[in-house]
Amino acid sequence: MSLHPRRHRWRTQWATVVWLTVVWVFLWGDLSVGNVLAGLLIALAVTTGLRMAPIDFHGRFRPLGFLRLFGRFAVDVVKASFEVSLIAIRPRYVPHGAVIGVQLRSHSDLYLTLTAELSSLVPGSLVVEAHRLTGMLYLHVLDVRQSGGIEAARQSVLDQEERVLRAFASDEELVAAGLGVRA
Repeated sequence: MSLHPRRHRWRTQWATVVWLTVVWVFLWGDLSVGNVLAGLLIALAVTTGLRMAPIDFHGRFRPLGFLRLFGRFAVDVVKASFEVSLIAIRPRYVPHGAVIGVQLRSHSDLYLTLTAELSSLVPGSLVVEAHRLTGMLYLHVLDVRQSGGIEAARQSVLDQEERVLRAFASDEELVAAGLGVRA
C-alpha cells in the first residue's frame, strides 16, 4: 500500500519535468537538441532539488473547456494589448487605475493560481495580492473606464475563473462553485 502513493508521486513529477522542459523550449524559442536537454536538466534539478507543496487535483481535463479558455485568453491578450497601446500613445490622457477585490467562487489553490496568472498575463491588469484561505484576488486595473467600470473588470475575472473551472474542475467542484454542469 505504501508503494502506490510513491508511484503516483513519480508519475506526477515526470509530468512536471516534461511540462517544465516544454516551457523552457518555448521561452527560448528554439527547438534544438541542446535546448531540450538543457530544459530537461533544469527541470530535473528543480523538481528534485526544490521542495514543492503538493497540489491536490480532483478535477478532470475537459478539451472543449480548455479550447474555450485559451481561445478567449488569446483574444483578451490581443484586445488588451491594443487598448494599452492606445493609452500609451494618447496625448494628455490620464488613465483611471484602481485596485479591485474579486471574491472567487472556488477555494482550490490550483484554480486560484491559474485564474490569477491568466488575469495577470492580460495587459492592463496585474494581481497584487491573493488570499488563498479566503479565495480573494486583488488586482490593479490600468484604466477602469476603458474596462467598462469596476464591476465589468470584476466580472471579467469571474468569467476567467469560470473558464478555468470548466476546463479543469470535476463535476463536484463545478457544483460547489455554484456553476451548473454542462452536458
